[in-house]
Amino acid sequence: LKGLPDTFQTSHLLFYERFKAYQDYMLGDCKPSEVKAFAADYLEKVMEPCDWLALWSTDVFDVLVEVCDLDLKDLKACVRLVLPLQCDTRGCELTEEAMKSLLEATQHRLPLQELLVVYEQSGDFDLTALALEHLRFLYTHIWRQWDEEDEDDDFDYFVRCVEPRLRLYYDILEDRVPLGLVAEYRSLLEKCSQCFQQFSALRRGLSTDSDTELDNVSMVEGLKLYDQLETFKRKLHIIENPLLRYVLGYRGNASQQSVQSRGPRASGMKVVHVVTASCSTIQLQSLLSDRLLPLCSSEDTEIQFYRDPVSAVEMCHQGDVVLVLPGIYSVSSSIFLPDSITIEGFGLPDEVVIEKKNKGDSFVESTGADVRLSNIKFIQHDAIEGILCVRQGTLHMENCVLQCETTGVIVRTAARLTMNMCDLYGSKGAGVEIYPGSICSLVGNGIHHCKDGILIKDFADELDVMPSITMENNVIHNNEGYGVILVKSNNGEQPGVPLDRSDDLFPKGPAGPTAEDKQQGGVADPPNSSAGVQPESAENSSSTDCDVAAASGRKWHFIRQLSRNKETSCSRAVQDLMDHQIFVSIQGNQFRRNGMGDLGTFFY
Repeated sequence: LKGLPDTFQTSHLLFYERFKAYQDYMLGDCKPSEVKAFAADYLEKVMEPCDWLALWSTDVFDVLVEVCDLDLKDLKACVRLVLPLQCDTRGCELTEEAMKSLLEATQHRLPLQELLVVYEQSGDFDLTALALEHLRFLYTHIWRQWDEEDEDDDFDYFVRCVEPRLRLYYDILEDRVPLGLVAEYRSLLEKCSQCFQQFSALRRGLSTDSDTELDNVSMVEGLKLYDQLETFKRKLHIIENPLLRYVLGYRGNASQQSVQSRGPRASGMKVVHVVTASCSTIQLQSLLSDRLLPLCSSEDTEIQFYRDPVSAVEMCHQGDVVLVLPGIYSVSSSIFLPDSITIEGFGLPDEVVIEKKNKGDSFVESTGADVRLSNIKFIQHDAIEGILCVRQGTLHMENCVLQCETTGVIVRTAARLTMNMCDLYGSKGAGVEIYPGSICSLVGNGIHHCKDGILIKDFADELDVMPSITMENNVIHNNEGYGVILVKSNNGEQPGVPLDRSDDLFPKGPAGPTAEDKQQGGVADPPNSSAGVQPESAENSSSTDCDVAAASGRKWHFIRQLSRNKETSCSRAVQDLMDHQIFVSIQGNQFRRNGMGDLGTFFY
């Protein structure tokens, strides 16, 4: 057998190249039911109709064939085997006769997606190879079997499906999506595909005019499968849509936590772990008198020294203390805190710096029952899930600085965070993300220069418990979006700001901006919208506007509050949140210069 010739390498295309090809040339504004026809029309315009070589590439073999004709209506090519046989097999043996029989079984018609164009320097087949790459990518990574099943077929397939799925593909490729969310997305795709196959098989087996008991049972089973399918599709849509992925996130992956609690030492010994690369005599004397002697007053305590904080934390057991001396400590791995320990910077936060430079899902991840952090500056680079994630247990943080590059502090369901006198800034997501069922106390913090200040995720599912939040004396300012934004389900029963009460909450005036307006650069606040809030109460923070966006046949509503004045409308809007019992206490907070307003509600 001869070796196989080289093929065009087209899998390295950039996002904008695929985006432009689908938007401008292949799909345009087609509906889901028109995708195949639009793709065929595009291929007819750019592909060579015959007389070119290709590899028929499957999971089992690659074999050289010659394309004799195109059947674009079915997206297939008529081919003949190139002799002598040139093929590469994986785990099997194929003879010339076996390959001829296989082609005869297919009537010499092969799916275009399975053909890789053989490379030629002439340039005559460049467009053919590129067109097949776009087709192959579309049906491998974009198209779903159930896309044509949508009852509402009258929508732009590119806008609703292609663009968000394409962006998600490249976000995953470029490590911008947490690994747990990627695993969840792929699992949902597999479950949805299996459910669709079962539903389709059951539907094909039903007789249209039969009323037998068996058919009635099948109908009930079919309805159950349909509900499951719709649930899977809704979850996939949330992950695929960048906005919804941000505001709703995912329930995620407590099972992903692999570091187990070590518990107390069998000997009962407590250890003080001192972290320093080097220190002066004066520092050592100060450390000894101020911290080590009080901590090591009993005989069951010993002192150990480390050069980096990760090594110290990895050796900790329940009840240990880590003292980090001034210095800049660069770490390359995540810091996991599974035990109840105390990590304390011996100095000012700007003097005790822990910096993470490489990529990863999170920087600091806490699952201990009672973890305490103080006097440390954390600098985040490329961590996807957050600078600090309280996955379970309780974390007390005081006098820390959190310099984010991607996302901020995340408080997962059933976790508890107490954050006092800290400074958080730079998050490309929310500064603090609060999940249902969590308890969060924020007192005396600065949260600024983030996408949003605080994002509260109230999913309003039956199993969800509302978060419990205390917000006192915080300064939330200069965030791109909202100071505080609450995400809620628009089920018509929310006790927050219902849509049909907009006349009560908003002054009469021009209609709010559309989704298209927002996409073209958002809406500028009026000149007085950046006025600060009086420290007596956050209830005097803002008045209200409304933005409306449409997505997936459902309406997504922003209730927008701007600091134009201190009229009663703003008090009512904040009181609605208070009535939610989400806020245990909210007082003394200052909101300044937040781009879209101070307080907002996002209905989905």
